[in-house]
Amino acid sequence: MKLQELIGLAVYEVEHGKRVGEVVDFIVSEEWRIVGIELEGKRLFSPNIKVVLWEDIAAYGEDAVMIRNQQAIRNTEADQIKHTFLLGRGKLKELPVLTNDGALLGRLADVYLDQEMGNTIVGLEISDGFISDLVEGRKWLPYTPEITIGEDVLMVPSLSEEKLEKAIHSVNGR
Repeated sequence: MKLQELIGLAVYEVEHGKRVGEVVDFIVSEEWRIVGIELEGKRLFSPNIKVVLWEDIAAYGEDAVMIRNQQAIRNTEADQIKHTFLLGRGKLKELPVLTNDGALLGRLADVYLDQEMGNTIVGLEISDGFISDLVEGRKWLPYTPEITIGEDVLMVPSLSEEKLEKAIHSVNGR
């Protein structure tokens, strides 16, 4: 499942079956794990955002994200979050993907999760531009621990270009 497919999903709390928001972004750790979701609702000029940590997520699927209860929603200062997928200062989407020996593979277009592995990122979808995406399709790079998040670029091992595959639609076989 891709992160992009989860953005915009309704979020419900299991305790009372109440809709509490919508996913607008994901919080990503330095180790490439999803550590939380951001819900819509940031007020203009407010430094706080609504966050649900991963351990408070009961389940997620194609149609909704389920959290334990309403107390799982925390107000967090946006500046305290180092990396996000889609929005904010530390967003990963569209960052250049560069090998350690200086080859540009493209830009990060999406991130793949395996639902059976929870919050574990299993691969990166890389775009080489609109025309190239149409003609050749996007590429998929399996995750390895050597992939690092830099300030302005994602660094991947030197031989990553050889490991690129044609992008897949789902990691879970759907």
